[in-house]
Amino acid sequence: MRIAIGIATRGRPGILAGVLRDLQRQTRAPDRTIVCHVTPDDVTGCDAIAGAEFITAEAGLPRQRNAIMDAASDSDVVLFLDDDFLCAPDYVAVTEAAFAARPDMVVATGTVVADGAKGPGYSLEEGAALLAADVPPADCMTMAPHFNGYGCNMAFRMATVRAHSIRVDERLPLYAWYEDIDVSRQLGAHGAILRLAGARGVHLGSKSGRVKQVRLGYSQVVNPVYLARKGTFPWNHAIPSAARHCLANLVRSLKPEPWADRAGRFKGNMIGLWDLLRGKAAPERILEL
Repeated sequence: MRIAIGIATRGRPGILAGVLRDLQRQTRAPDRTIVCHVTPDDVTGCDAIAGAEFITAEAGLPRQRNAIMDAASDSDVVLFLDDDFLCAPDYVAVTEAAFAARPDMVVATGTVVADGAKGPGYSLEEGAALLAADVPPADCMTMAPHFNGYGCNMAFRMATVRAHSIRVDERLPLYAWYEDIDVSRQLGAHGAILRLAGARGVHLGSKSGRVKQVRLGYSQVVNPVYLARKGTFPWNHAIPSAARHCLANLVRSLKPEPWADRAGRFKGNMIGLWDLLRGKAAPERILEL
């Protein structure tokens, strides 16, 4: 089985370099490691790391991930990792075994031991320590149905991608809120989406290189509705998701976390709601905010 790791990156060369070096610990090395960046500054100091290939694309996570899939057309599986995700040493080996054991599986997503996206984030050293302290399950091949792949670590069966011309939706620009749900649910129409208990890692949740928070807030409201209309995200998930984020941003704006601009997010939420009410909502609108 030919397995490619694909990493879309923007503005975090130091963290990316640490992740690429850490991937050299894999007990089953990937056949290719493809890094898609936008400018040379995105990969400063990374070109000397053995095993990494570098390609470019226009800015935006969907465009970069599509470029990776195009470049990895000779692969059986593409494992997408965020540029701030650290894998346990057997992550690729477990993923390969799972795809071999379940021919019906089209999307695999790993188990996130700790997720810095839900807090201030972790340094490379903190992430490595969390991963070292993790105790994996006795049966590393335990798998369970999952609603979608989590974008920081999700693997696609490329035969299904090719057979059905699956693409990451480029109408979701920049950080592309919920692009992982959309593309994995597209694939899920043709097979199983499974969470792998034995494929484990830490998402550092780095706050560098993120989009303006007003843009994030807009996407939190508009993207779920866009995907519901498209048919990849059920309405009974989309409406609660948008409402939950609006409420959380409003309440937490009274005493915001140091790492989150809750007022900016809530402003974006309200712009999104206003655009929905007047029929002007579109994911691309964040480029104007």
